[in-house]
Amino acid sequence: MPPEPTGRRPLKTRDWPFFKNLAAWLARSGATPNGISFASIVFGCAAGAAFVATNCFSLGTWSQRACWLAAAAFIQLRLIANLLDGMVAVEGRKGGPTGDLWNEAPDRISDAATLLGAAYAASSYPLLGFSAALVAVFVAYTRALGASVGAGQIFLGPMAKPQRMALMTGTALLMALWPIDPSGNGLAGLAGGQSPMRWALLVIILGGVITAWRRLARIAALLREKASQPS
Repeated sequence: MPPEPTGRRPLKTRDWPFFKNLAAWLARSGATPNGISFASIVFGCAAGAAFVATNCFSLGTWSQRACWLAAAAFIQLRLIANLLDGMVAVEGRKGGPTGDLWNEAPDRISDAATLLGAAYAASSYPLLGFSAALVAVFVAYTRALGASVGAGQIFLGPMAKPQRMALMTGTALLMALWPIDPSGNGLAGLAGGQSPMRWALLVIILGGVITAWRRLARIAALLREKASQPS
């Protein structure tokens, strides 16, 4: 079995000219990778707050739709910040001794803030949101565990951070475009009587359990292969 790639998460967007130019501009402007990582926390918390705010307005009003759209936008800004902090650190040669710490800790805060906010979004269910946040943290732990035991960073899916946040973004956009009717009509009726937000959180939970199992299985296989090789 070939070794799992190590280091940064493989992302095609890292090669996009727009993000390359933006990272270069940030590096020239004095932005630091740690500062960009902190910004990702702000965006993640803002996404969670926007989710919670959907409960403050009546169904289908423009104010509620704006909250759904804001949540989707903040999630994407958080992901862009996650992309740019590494690019400024590596390609911009501005990495520091605490870079690895800042690369990991803000992600855990952002994940939890966004998913816990989704727990209290309109048409959501708190237990699903709390469970999704817990599973997301454990999925990230399995990746870090692989690195700590010498198996490398394991980025297997199907529900890694990019997929979790893509699903939450799509769900927020769907809720903005097609509000839920609590009586069971409209989109809620098509979703088996449950809102898309509840289904999205359930998918994150189930997909996260599968992802964690696959990563742990890959780590175990790599460690067994490493142990079987002649010293």
